[in-house]
Amino acid sequence: MSGACGRVLVVDDNEVIRQLIRVNLELEGFEVVTAADGVECLDLVHRVCPDVITLDVVMPRLDGLQTATRLRSDPRTRRLPVAVISACTPYEVDRGVAAGVDAFLAKPFEPSELVRLVRQLVDREDPSSVDGRHGAGRAESAAG
Repeated sequence: MSGACGRVLVVDDNEVIRQLIRVNLELEGFEVVTAADGVECLDLVHRVCPDVITLDVVMPRLDGLQTATRLRSDPRTRRLPVAVISACTPYEVDRGVAAGVDAFLAKPFEPSELVRLVRQLVDREDPSSVDGRHGAGRAESAAG
């Protein structure tokens, strides 16, 4: 495994949110790499080989749901756990599930919920449990 607890690629266009997520995850032993949008995420994903990706939904150039769809269509990343961290509408959650997103965390979030969610995704041992085609059955909301 990459870092002590795993490597996370955090994708959000808001620098403050990226740093907030980074600090909370690094404090728990994760290695964190950040990207400002979906295009940058797709450029980095094969170089940094993350164990989990977190995506915001609304971003310039390529939004989080389009990014998730592209990750699922690539055989090299289709099993990579993806969590959306965003203030999602029910429509966006439905689109995320259809795109193969594994989990959702609503903004604003509690740092402990962020860590719990990322740890849960990193710790999955069964590769089929993170296959995007099965995402609809496992997608969860840590907001409830």
